[in-house]
Amino acid sequence: MITIPYLTALTTYFSYGLLFVFGQFRDFFRKIIDWWKGSNLHGYAPICLGLEDFYTRRLYHRIQDCFGRPISSAPDAWFDVVERVSNDNNKTLKRTTKISRCLNLGSYNYLGFAAADEYCTPRVIEALKRFSPSTCSPRADGGTTTIHTELEESIANFIGKPAAIVFGMGYVTNSAILPVLIGKGGLIISDSLNHNSIVNGARGSGATVRVFQHNTPSHLEKVLREQIVDGQPRTHRPWKKIIVVVEGIYSMEGELCKLPEIVAICKKYKACVYLDEAHSIGAVGKTGRGVCELLGVDTADVDIMMGTFTKSFGSCGGYIAGSKELIQYLKYSCPAHLYATSISPPAAEQIISSIRVILGKDGSSRGARKLAQIRENSNFFRSELQKMGFEVLGDNDSPVMPIMLYNPAKIPAFSRECLKQNVAVVTVAFPATPLLLARARICISASHTREDMLKALEVISRVGDLVGIKYFPVEPNKQHHQGDRAKLE
Repeated sequence: MITIPYLTALTTYFSYGLLFVFGQFRDFFRKIIDWWKGSNLHGYAPICLGLEDFYTRRLYHRIQDCFGRPISSAPDAWFDVVERVSNDNNKTLKRTTKISRCLNLGSYNYLGFAAADEYCTPRVIEALKRFSPSTCSPRADGGTTTIHTELEESIANFIGKPAAIVFGMGYVTNSAILPVLIGKGGLIISDSLNHNSIVNGARGSGATVRVFQHNTPSHLEKVLREQIVDGQPRTHRPWKKIIVVVEGIYSMEGELCKLPEIVAICKKYKACVYLDEAHSIGAVGKTGRGVCELLGVDTADVDIMMGTFTKSFGSCGGYIAGSKELIQYLKYSCPAHLYATSISPPAAEQIISSIRVILGKDGSSRGARKLAQIRENSNFFRSELQKMGFEVLGDNDSPVMPIMLYNPAKIPAFSRECLKQNVAVVTVAFPATPLLLARARICISASHTREDMLKALEVISRVGDLVGIKYFPVEPNKQHHQGDRAKLE
């Protein structure tokens, strides 16, 4: 549940309403002009209808300089941002030769492995020389190397599962696996704020999909009871299979999943648990083993454990960990394993090496220090933002901390002003979030020093005052002041 001040909700609705009205007027006159000029495409159906690309034309194009900013260095604590210019009101952007050195608050480089590492980098270079950048083949053909086998063993041991299978892309891990695990006659119960890859995977499975309120175990139990009683649509036969899909850390909210309660409910109703740990594996837990370790849940109680290597491990791809029977079945039937090119060998070596560092198998304590640093940095940064009066989502220990912006005009204002002061932030708006809940998503790294964070806090505080997004003004002897607020799910 995200709350929004009544006045903020009113002004946000008004802004979007104004945008819609004037946009419709402009589209109306454009249609008249197009009709008057005639068209050589008479009789052809338009590829994009007016309403389908309305948001893109009327809002996104005007602020697209805030998105997709190219960089020309490794995504470390600081990186080089390439400046762009536009000569057509932001419809197209051209790169310049000017580079700005910016503090990076947007990359998923949670443990700092995305930059050159004294242990990982030499081993990755050696793997590149030995195996080449690509296998040029699917895993089922000639795309399985000794590194791939070692990687799957390392992941299974790290996660605490009997076996694992790896894929070359994290998004595909969800979207291609769910249709293999369940089909017609099955039931998927998904958290309302699950990632788009889960949504697409669930839709493509052919199974019936039901949604429960975000991170609300009581509503999950209600949905489970109702669906078990009703059974399949029309026939009311028992479900062939029920899978409950949740995330360890929700990428747009920074919240930890209420995993112990959800696991208990799924055990009670004999439903399988599918846990997406894209943002939690390697980032939380005493030894970096994710939310199961952090929240004290036995991995044996989670049937399917999914994660990606694009965050804490500084690489690419994803994995599924589970029973040996499950993994063997996926290797025989998953299209992403049978037809897609296998993960690059140097990328696989990067993952293996980073796991060794996390576990201290490199002969040092750097992994433990990184884990302690990301936890300390995350909690410090979140608490300081809250003290300043920002509305910050998420839980302690989570390296993801969204700052609520709400109003569409504040999306480009916040992003551009931060960039002017050499702080690069990521702003997120519709359709990645609900229309009224635009935000800036801060991602903290273990590679950020205390000086880096103090600079970022100083800039964000100054910009927050300028843009007007400190929705909890700090009063004397009070940390937060909350007025009347309207609730939005």
